[in-house]
Amino acid sequence: MEDIHIINLFLERSEDAIRQVEVKYEKFCFKIAWNILYNTEDSEECVNDTWLITWNKIPPKTPTKLSAFLGKITRNLALDNFRKKNASKRADTHMMDICGEVEKLENTIKDYVEEDIKKKEILNILKAGDRDIFVRRYWYMDNIKDIAKRHGCSETKIKSSLFRSRNRLWEEVKEII
Repeated sequence: MEDIHIINLFLERSEDAIRQVEVKYEKFCFKIAWNILYNTEDSEECVNDTWLITWNKIPPKTPTKLSAFLGKITRNLALDNFRKKNASKRADTHMMDICGEVEKLENTIKDYVEEDIKKKEILNILKAGDRDIFVRRYWYMDNIKDIAKRHGCSETKIKSSLFRSRNRLWEEVKEII
């Protein structure tokens, strides 16, 4: 079913909207949650909570891209779950790496780039391949090994690309400061 039809079902308050969004986006949302939590039960809980939050947000909101809307909700729920579970524990190395990298980026960019349009413009300074690597790492939380496999190159090349992308973005943001 097309996204526009699913959104219309939400706007009509039809319970079929939940079934349709689950059929189309369950694997997508689960993958996002799994990349953060590495726990089946917690990932499934995040996905189910995503459906509830989506039900409560549509209406009044009408997303232009349903997959991004659902992905953002799932990602935020998974990050909240991760932070809650690891508040007093030591995080695993996978998430420590990502959280450290993301925290550096957020601290650099957060205060200076507020609108989504500006974020998109800034990401447009990167080449398409570098942009995909960057988004895969910092939005979808994919590990470097999976990104390397997806792009058919070595992990070292992915790390180098991320390093160069962070530096390019920093140079762009630095001028705003």
